[in-house]
Amino acid sequence: MRIDVTSIAGLPIGLGLIVCAELVEGGTLRSLVQPSAALIVFGGTLGAVLLSFSLADVRRACLALRTIFFWDGEPPDRTIAMVMRYAAKARTAGVLALENDLPGIPDPFLQKALRLLVDGAHPQVLRELLETENQSREEFDEVPAKVFEAAGGYAPTIGILGAVLGLIHIMQTLTDPSRLGAGIAVAFVATVYGVGSANLLLLPAATKLRMKARHESRRRELLIEAVLGIQEGLNPRLIVERLRGVAAEPEQPALAPAV
Repeated sequence: MRIDVTSIAGLPIGLGLIVCAELVEGGTLRSLVQPSAALIVFGGTLGAVLLSFSLADVRRACLALRTIFFWDGEPPDRTIAMVMRYAAKARTAGVLALENDLPGIPDPFLQKALRLLVDGAHPQVLRELLETENQSREEFDEVPAKVFEAAGGYAPTIGILGAVLGLIHIMQTLTDPSRLGAGIAVAFVATVYGVGSANLLLLPAATKLRMKARHESRRRELLIEAVLGIQEGLNPRLIVERLRGVAAEPEQPALAPAV
Protein backbone atom coordinates (compact mmCIF):
# COMPACT_ATOMS: atom_id res chain seq x y z
CA MET A 1 0.00 0.00 0.00
CA ARG A 2 1.46 3.33 -1.10
CA ILE A 3 0.53 6.86 -0.09
CA ASP A 4 -0.55 9.00 -3.03
CA VAL A 5 1.44 12.13 -2.20
CA THR A 6 -0.30 14.34 -4.77
CA SER A 7 -3.72 13.55 -3.33
CA ILE A 8 -2.54 14.04 0.25
CA ALA A 9 -1.03 17.42 -0.66
CA GLY A 10 -3.56 18.61 -3.21
CA LEU A 11 -6.64 18.92 -1.00
CA PRO A 12 -4.97 20.86 1.87
CA ILE A 13 -3.17 23.14 -0.59
CA GLY A 14 -6.35 23.95 -2.51
CA LEU A 15 -8.49 24.57 0.55
CA GLY A 16 -5.71 26.16 2.57
CA LEU A 17 -4.79 28.79 0.01
CA ILE A 18 -8.42 29.76 -0.53
CA VAL A 19 -8.98 30.12 3.21
CA CYS A 20 -5.75 32.12 3.53
CA ALA A 21 -6.88 34.45 0.77
CA GLU A 22 -10.19 34.94 2.59
CA LEU A 23 -8.38 35.80 5.82
CA VAL A 24 -5.96 38.15 4.05
CA GLU A 25 -8.93 40.09 2.67
CA GLY A 26 -10.23 40.53 6.21
CA GLY A 27 -12.82 37.77 6.17
CA THR A 28 -13.39 35.16 8.87
CA LEU A 29 -13.88 31.42 8.83
CA ARG A 30 -17.13 31.89 10.67
CA SER A 31 -18.57 33.71 7.66
CA LEU A 32 -18.07 30.56 5.58
CA VAL A 33 -19.90 28.29 8.00
CA GLN A 34 -23.59 28.28 7.09
CA PRO A 35 -25.49 25.11 8.11
CA SER A 36 -28.50 26.02 5.96
CA ALA A 37 -26.36 26.38 2.85
CA ALA A 38 -24.58 23.11 3.63
CA LEU A 39 -27.89 21.26 3.98
CA ILE A 40 -29.14 22.63 0.67
CA VAL A 41 -26.00 21.90 -1.34
CA PHE A 42 -24.75 18.63 0.14
CA GLY A 43 -28.19 17.24 0.89
CA GLY A 44 -29.46 18.12 -2.57
CA THR A 45 -26.34 16.70 -4.24
CA LEU A 46 -26.64 13.45 -2.27
CA GLY A 47 -30.28 13.13 -3.24
CA ALA A 48 -29.48 13.70 -6.92
CA VAL A 49 -26.69 11.11 -6.81
CA LEU A 50 -28.94 8.54 -5.14
CA LEU A 51 -31.54 9.17 -7.81
CA SER A 52 -28.92 8.67 -10.54
CA PHE A 53 -27.13 5.58 -9.24
CA SER A 54 -27.91 2.43 -7.33
CA LEU A 55 -27.10 2.17 -3.64
CA ALA A 56 -24.38 -0.37 -4.45
CA ASP A 57 -22.70 2.09 -6.83
CA VAL A 58 -22.81 4.89 -4.25
CA ARG A 59 -21.39 2.57 -1.59
CA ARG A 60 -18.56 1.56 -3.93
CA ALA A 61 -17.82 5.22 -4.61
CA CYS A 62 -17.59 5.95 -0.89
CA LEU A 63 -15.25 3.00 -0.34
CA ALA A 64 -13.14 4.10 -3.31
CA LEU A 65 -12.32 7.38 -1.54
CA ARG A 66 -9.64 5.51 0.37
CA THR A 67 -7.85 4.57 -2.85
CA ILE A 68 -7.49 8.24 -3.74
CA PHE A 69 -5.06 8.66 -0.85
CA PHE A 70 -3.79 5.11 -0.28
CA TRP A 71 -3.31 2.83 -3.26
CA ASP A 72 -1.70 -0.54 -3.91
CA GLY A 73 -1.49 -0.18 -7.68
CA GLU A 74 1.40 -2.11 -9.21
CA PRO A 75 3.97 -0.16 -11.28
CA PRO A 76 4.43 -1.42 -14.86
CA ASP A 77 8.04 -2.49 -14.29
CA ARG A 78 6.98 -4.70 -11.40
CA THR A 79 4.23 -6.25 -13.51
CA ILE A 80 6.73 -6.97 -16.28
CA ALA A 81 9.24 -8.49 -13.86
CA MET A 82 6.55 -10.69 -12.32
CA VAL A 83 5.11 -12.03 -15.55
CA MET A 84 8.57 -12.68 -16.98
CA ARG A 85 9.12 -15.35 -14.34
CA TYR A 86 6.29 -17.32 -15.90
CA ALA A 87 7.64 -16.63 -19.39
CA ALA A 88 11.08 -17.96 -18.44
CA LYS A 89 9.56 -21.07 -16.85
CA ALA A 90 7.36 -21.74 -19.87
CA ARG A 91 10.37 -21.47 -22.18
CA THR A 92 12.54 -23.84 -20.19
CA ALA A 93 9.96 -26.36 -18.92
CA GLY A 94 7.05 -25.90 -21.33
CA VAL A 95 3.69 -24.18 -21.02
CA LEU A 96 2.12 -27.11 -19.16
CA ALA A 97 4.60 -26.56 -16.32
CA LEU A 98 2.69 -23.39 -15.42
CA GLU A 99 -0.32 -25.43 -14.32
CA ASN A 100 1.24 -26.11 -10.93
CA ASP A 101 1.65 -22.36 -10.34
CA LEU A 102 -1.98 -21.45 -11.05
CA PRO A 103 -3.41 -21.96 -7.51
CA GLY A 104 -0.79 -19.63 -6.01
CA ILE A 105 -1.38 -16.69 -8.37
CA PRO A 106 -3.18 -13.93 -6.40
CA ASP A 107 -4.27 -11.97 -9.49
CA PRO A 108 -7.49 -13.60 -10.80
CA PHE A 109 -7.05 -12.04 -14.25
CA LEU A 110 -3.52 -13.44 -14.68
CA GLN A 111 -4.63 -16.76 -13.25
CA LYS A 112 -7.45 -16.99 -15.80
CA ALA A 113 -5.14 -15.96 -18.65
CA LEU A 114 -2.55 -18.59 -17.77
CA ARG A 115 -5.24 -21.23 -17.29
CA LEU A 116 -6.57 -20.55 -20.79
CA LEU A 117 -2.99 -20.73 -22.05
CA VAL A 118 -2.38 -24.08 -20.36
CA ASP A 119 -5.69 -25.38 -21.69
CA GLY A 120 -4.52 -24.66 -25.23
CA ALA A 121 -6.95 -21.89 -26.21
CA HIS A 122 -6.57 -20.60 -29.76
CA PRO A 123 -4.58 -17.31 -29.86
CA GLN A 124 -7.46 -15.31 -31.35
CA VAL A 125 -9.97 -16.76 -28.88
CA LEU A 126 -7.57 -16.13 -26.02
CA ARG A 127 -7.10 -12.48 -27.00
CA GLU A 128 -10.85 -11.89 -27.48
CA LEU A 129 -11.75 -13.44 -24.13
CA LEU A 130 -9.13 -11.50 -22.19
CA GLU A 131 -9.75 -8.16 -23.93
CA THR A 132 -13.49 -8.47 -23.36
CA GLU A 133 -12.96 -9.17 -19.67
CA ASN A 134 -10.47 -6.31 -19.42
CA GLN A 135 -12.97 -3.90 -20.95
CA SER A 136 -15.73 -5.09 -18.62
CA ARG A 137 -13.50 -4.70 -15.59
CA GLU A 138 -12.44 -1.22 -16.64
CA GLU A 139 -16.08 -0.16 -16.99
CA PHE A 140 -16.79 -1.66 -13.57
CA ASP A 141 -13.81 0.14 -12.01
CA GLU A 142 -14.92 3.48 -13.51
CA VAL A 143 -18.31 3.45 -11.77
CA PRO A 144 -17.01 5.28 -8.64
CA ALA A 145 -15.46 7.93 -10.91
CA LYS A 146 -18.80 8.37 -12.68
CA VAL A 147 -20.57 8.81 -9.32
CA PHE A 148 -18.21 11.61 -8.24
CA GLU A 149 -18.29 13.15 -11.69
CA ALA A 150 -22.08 13.29 -11.56
CA ALA A 151 -21.96 14.77 -8.06
CA GLY A 152 -19.50 17.39 -9.32
CA GLY A 153 -22.00 18.35 -12.00
CA TYR A 154 -24.95 18.57 -9.63
CA ALA A 155 -23.27 20.50 -6.79
CA PRO A 156 -22.75 23.89 -8.53
CA THR A 157 -26.30 23.88 -9.88
CA ILE A 158 -27.72 23.07 -6.47
CA GLY A 159 -25.48 25.82 -5.07
CA ILE A 160 -27.22 28.24 -7.42
CA LEU A 161 -30.54 26.85 -6.18
CA GLY A 162 -29.40 27.63 -2.65
CA ALA A 163 -28.51 31.15 -3.73
CA VAL A 164 -31.97 31.65 -5.24
CA LEU A 165 -33.61 30.35 -2.06
CA GLY A 166 -31.49 32.77 -0.06
CA LEU A 167 -32.58 35.66 -2.27
CA ILE A 168 -36.22 34.62 -1.86
CA HIS A 169 -35.68 34.65 1.89
CA ILE A 170 -34.18 38.15 1.60
CA MET A 171 -37.17 39.40 -0.34
CA GLN A 172 -39.48 38.12 2.39
CA THR A 173 -37.56 39.96 5.09
CA LEU A 174 -36.95 43.34 3.45
CA THR A 175 -38.98 44.98 6.19
CA ASP A 176 -36.61 43.55 8.82
CA PRO A 177 -33.06 44.76 8.08
CA SER A 178 -31.64 42.64 10.92
CA ARG A 179 -32.42 39.46 8.98
CA LEU A 180 -31.01 40.55 5.67
CA GLY A 181 -27.44 39.57 6.52
CA ALA A 182 -28.30 35.94 7.24
CA GLY A 183 -30.23 35.59 4.01
CA ILE A 184 -27.45 37.12 1.92
CA ALA A 185 -24.90 34.86 3.63
CA VAL A 186 -26.87 31.73 2.80
CA ALA A 187 -27.26 32.91 -0.79
CA PHE A 188 -23.58 33.46 -1.45
CA VAL A 189 -22.15 30.70 0.74
CA ALA A 190 -24.40 28.12 -0.94
CA THR A 191 -22.77 29.03 -4.26
CA VAL A 192 -19.33 28.77 -2.68
CA TYR A 193 -20.15 25.32 -1.29
CA GLY A 194 -21.47 24.10 -4.61
CA VAL A 195 -18.68 25.40 -6.85
CA GLY A 196 -15.96 24.74 -4.26
CA SER A 197 -16.93 21.13 -3.49
CA ALA A 198 -17.29 20.32 -7.19
CA ASN A 199 -13.94 21.77 -8.29
CA LEU A 200 -11.84 21.05 -5.21
CA LEU A 201 -13.12 17.60 -4.26
CA LEU A 202 -15.70 15.85 -6.41
CA LEU A 203 -14.35 16.37 -9.93
CA PRO A 204 -10.67 15.88 -8.90
CA ALA A 205 -11.69 12.68 -7.10
CA ALA A 206 -13.44 11.46 -10.25
CA THR A 207 -10.36 12.25 -12.33
CA LYS A 208 -8.03 10.41 -9.96
CA LEU A 209 -10.30 7.35 -9.76
CA ARG A 210 -10.61 7.22 -13.55
CA MET A 211 -6.82 7.43 -13.91
CA LYS A 212 -6.38 4.56 -11.49
CA ALA A 213 -9.01 2.49 -13.29
CA ARG A 214 -7.12 3.13 -16.53
CA HIS A 215 -3.85 2.17 -14.83
CA GLU A 216 -5.32 -1.20 -13.86
CA SER A 217 -6.62 -1.65 -17.41
CA ARG A 218 -3.14 -0.95 -18.81
CA ARG A 219 -1.67 -3.46 -16.37
CA ARG A 220 -4.08 -6.11 -17.64
CA GLU A 221 -3.13 -5.19 -21.21
CA LEU A 222 0.47 -5.97 -20.27
CA LEU A 223 -0.62 -9.35 -18.94
CA ILE A 224 -2.55 -10.09 -22.14
CA GLU A 225 0.45 -9.28 -24.33
CA ALA A 226 2.75 -11.30 -22.08
CA VAL A 227 0.53 -14.38 -22.15
CA LEU A 228 0.14 -14.15 -25.93
CA GLY A 229 3.91 -13.82 -26.25
CA ILE A 230 4.37 -16.94 -24.14
CA GLN A 231 1.87 -18.75 -26.34
CA GLU A 232 3.80 -17.70 -29.45
CA GLY A 233 6.97 -19.14 -27.93
CA LEU A 234 8.80 -15.81 -28.01
CA ASN A 235 12.07 -15.36 -26.22
CA PRO A 236 11.39 -13.72 -22.82
CA ARG A 237 13.68 -10.84 -23.78
CA LEU A 238 11.51 -10.13 -26.80
CA ILE A 239 8.41 -10.27 -24.60
CA VAL A 240 10.01 -7.73 -22.28
CA GLU A 241 10.61 -5.37 -25.19
CA ARG A 242 7.02 -5.80 -26.35
CA LEU A 243 5.68 -5.03 -22.87
CA ARG A 244 7.88 -1.98 -22.47
CA GLY A 245 6.51 -0.71 -25.74
CA VAL A 246 2.94 -1.19 -24.50
CA ALA A 247 3.74 0.42 -21.14
CA ALA A 248 5.98 3.12 -22.65
CA GLU A 249 8.54 2.28 -19.97
CA PRO A 250 12.22 3.20 -20.40
CA GLU A 251 14.54 0.30 -20.96
CA GLN A 252 15.70 -1.41 -17.78
CA PRO A 253 17.98 -4.32 -18.72
CA ALA A 254 18.01 -5.63 -15.15
CA LEU A 255 14.42 -6.76 -15.54
CA ALA A 256 15.19 -9.12 -18.41
CA PRO A 257 15.45 -12.68 -17.12
CA ALA A 258 18.30 -14.97 -18.03
CA VAL A 259 17.44 -17.44 -20.80
